[in-house]
Amino acid sequence: MAPNHSPRFLRIVEEARSRVRECTVDDVRARLGRGETLNLVDVREESEFARDHIPGAVHLGKGVIERDIEQRFPDPGTELVLYCGGGYRSALAAENLGRMGYTKVISMDGGYRSWKEKGFPLSSA
Repeated sequence: MAPNHSPRFLRIVEEARSRVRECTVDDVRARLGRGETLNLVDVREESEFARDHIPGAVHLGKGVIERDIEQRFPDPGTELVLYCGGGYRSALAAENLGRMGYTKVISMDGGYRSWKEKGFPLSSA
């Protein structure tokens, strides 16, 4: 895990990760490559999303996702793939959505940074 995160933050992330479903950036890329339609949700800050994001992703920042998720995705059975910068905030958000009754939430481990490092496509539109 990133050395600049506090131990308490890392502890709650690890606890959340033990309770949520995760996938890798390669899993997501493969699914998109097969033509699957995914509900990609970028939980980073608005400025991060505006700079660039995974094509087709919608923005619901970590600070508002619990408040706004039902407007964007009213069916709690909808599969949602959440990502953030590295997979920490998305794990926390995934755990909360599960507590809200969303049953098919996946956190993308490695997040945006791994996606970008692998040279996968990004969009600024």
